[in-house]
Amino acid sequence: MALIKKLPTDPNINFMGKRKLFMAFSVLMIALSLVLVATRGLNFGVDFRGGILIEIRTSEPADLSSLRSRIGSLGLGEISLQEFGAPTDVLINIQKQDGDEKEQMKAIQLVKDELGSAVEEYRRVEFVGPKVGAELKEDGALATLFALLGIAFYIWFRFEWQFSVAALMALTHDIITTIGFFALTQYEFNLATLAAVLTIAGYSINDTVVIFDRVRDELRRYKKMEVIDVLNMSINRTLSRTILTSVTTLLALIALFVFGGEVIRGLSLGLIWGVTIGTYSSVGLAVPLLFATNVRPSIPEEEEEGLVDENGQKIELVQENDKAS
Repeated sequence: MALIKKLPTDPNINFMGKRKLFMAFSVLMIALSLVLVATRGLNFGVDFRGGILIEIRTSEPADLSSLRSRIGSLGLGEISLQEFGAPTDVLINIQKQDGDEKEQMKAIQLVKDELGSAVEEYRRVEFVGPKVGAELKEDGALATLFALLGIAFYIWFRFEWQFSVAALMALTHDIITTIGFFALTQYEFNLATLAAVLTIAGYSINDTVVIFDRVRDELRRYKKMEVIDVLNMSINRTLSRTILTSVTTLLALIALFVFGGEVIRGLSLGLIWGVTIGTYSSVGLAVPLLFATNVRPSIPEEEEEGLVDENGQKIELVQENDKAS
């Protein structure tokens, strides 16, 4: 608690002076993410690529090499096995079999017969056809696109077009780098992970809107100050709030990653990355992009008529006859 109270409310860090460094770093991250997606690709889960997913629990710590050899001898095509949390939990992925649903059920039964008493419990058995997986990919991409456009329109309505452009570019940066992160780590990319990507967009825009709201107020209040100085001041005055929000969110996500089990590990890891990169983009990218759009303070009608002073305070006019009396 004492540490929180010691956080400066206006640390006066020259963020805008380093804007070119931030933007170069962001461009590099986007480029690396695109290269990773193109070369390594994403480790799509059964939700997207189709196939058979079997989660088993063995009575003793599983011998993955032995299980892989036994299932591979069945001639079911490409398979993959991985420890899923505890040493006794194993996740088996099997490619889609040629034929209809009966062929998939036949393959599942072959696996069960082969493993026999070595399996204590079948915790999950799922099958997703390739057509469904392709539709989910398309729907997921559309959901992400419409979410970004909806956020952009809201920012445009709430602020001005310059704010909307800067926010949309910063969000696009967050999503591309998050997808690149999954391409690098090869954690399974499934529907839960897609939900994490959309959650990251929502979290990041929340931070960005808070800073943008302060930017708009400060631009109106300090009309004679250089815009770059006003933007830098706005970042500094919201920095303690941004840090506290991000740190408390990360504490919860780290707990989920450590204790939540393998099922949500990819989801929680994606959110940890997303909160980190979203905080960075709100502070180091969104506001510099706003400066690049040549944003200027909007002038209220009262000020145009000379009824507002430079601090934004309304000036009361006194009639001449009132002075005489």
